[in-house]
Amino acid sequence: MAKTASINARIEPALKKQAEEILTAMGVSTSDAIGMFLRQVVLRRGLPFDVSIPNGTTVAALEELDRGGGKVFQGSTRELFDELSKR
Repeated sequence: MAKTASINARIEPALKKQAEEILTAMGVSTSDAIGMFLRQVVLRRGLPFDVSIPNGTTVAALEELDRGGGKVFQGSTRELFDELSKR
């Protein structure tokens, strides 16, 4: 099918630049990525990812990270779950 419809969207310039750099490295144009997204919306009859409002614990953790706090775990997924199960 011919591509004849257009979409205009206002996007933050920094976000657009970052996304385009990633997509270019993947060999995908921004237009193709938008087309993939829309195909997934149709296929799933909704957004192709979960959308939710974070709870208070998540908000506090994100704010802590924004302030430069928090801990970085280095290790395997198995080691991470082992560490979390100790708490």
